[in-house]
Amino acid sequence: MVIQRSPKIQNAMKVTVKRPNLEEALLKERKKHQTEQALLEEVKAILAHDEDQRTVIKNKLTVESSTKSNKLNLELLETDKIFHLDQVRKICVDYRFRFLDVNLFKGTVPEEAISKIKNLEKMHHAILDGFKIMAPSKLFHLKNHDDPLLFVPIGNNYFYLIHKWGNDINPLRKIAVRPFKNMQSLMVLLLILSLLLAFIVPENALGTVNPDILVALSFLFIFKSLCGITLYYAFWKGKNFNEFIWDSNYYN
Repeated sequence: MVIQRSPKIQNAMKVTVKRPNLEEALLKERKKHQTEQALLEEVKAILAHDEDQRTVIKNKLTVESSTKSNKLNLELLETDKIFHLDQVRKICVDYRFRFLDVNLFKGTVPEEAISKIKNLEKMHHAILDGFKIMAPSKLFHLKNHDDPLLFVPIGNNYFYLIHKWGNDINPLRKIAVRPFKNMQSLMVLLLILSLLLAFIVPENALGTVNPDILVALSFLFIFKSLCGITLYYAFWKGKNFNEFIWDSNYYN
């Protein structure tokens, strides 16, 4: 037996329940407690306060600071961002970088770094200062006798890495600057070059001479010449070894 439903019952069953609009519900709830004008004023005040904080931080990054330590809660720090000065020095010497006060930095510290400083200050209830940057020499305003990392000191020659920006270091940079690491590295390079050049000197360059004697004489002559040229260039350009300039404010 088939039960026939009346048209009225069928139409009633087709009526769908209207789903609540969460955005409208939020707006109604907000209007109960705050007018749009009051909300705008509150947001403006928050943004103005945030901008003031960022301005203070930016100003600190442009002036010289004597701060050697900042009081931070060690339990809130990320251990993989804490580095000792000896570790910083090793990397600077290997890659011919400088580790100097941020006020000497030529470039612009990115907004993301400013945000990280602000958040760090808020988290630790501290005002940070004494920032340092690790970067190639060309990125600093260096004094003259004639791809950066932003750090903050936390005491006992330890530094906390706040932000890194730019491109990664060229993998060949360490090899390219190795001869300038110290005097020993430079001498090794000159010895190798002199020896290679001595072996390609023509056999009749000094007449009928024993080949071994020819190589030895050529080696001594070439080594002496390369040393002279290198020293002249170094003095002319005011160059110095990585281990002496990594924390120097001067060109040479």
